[in-house]
Amino acid sequence: MKERNKIEGDIGEIETADVLKKKGYKILATNYRNKLGEIDLIAMDKGVIVFVEVKRRSTLAFGRPIEAVDFRKQQKIRRVAEMYLIYNHKPYADVRFDVIEILGDEINHVENAF
Repeated sequence: MKERNKIEGDIGEIETADVLKKKGYKILATNYRNKLGEIDLIAMDKGVIVFVEVKRRSTLAFGRPIEAVDFRKQQKIRRVAEMYLIYNHKPYADVRFDVIEILGDEINHVENAF
């Protein structure tokens, strides 16, 4: 089951990258990892660095995908993003945290999600 979830997550991230590119975003990194964790996608949108969490579900049995990005997950993403900015010499860059939820064939891009 875990392997299937990983594959579905990877597919969701590929779909998300395509959606963002069509919106004019430049993809800076996919599956960015450091010692604190991972960020699914990092993109540039009109001079703003956007850290994107992708959540995919096939049904609403466990709630909307975005509901899985709880406070603890948000804090972790913020810490990973801070390290990314420091390592890439952009500690004062404008940033935004988005969530892309995929539910079946529906893709919902929530800008400034947290």
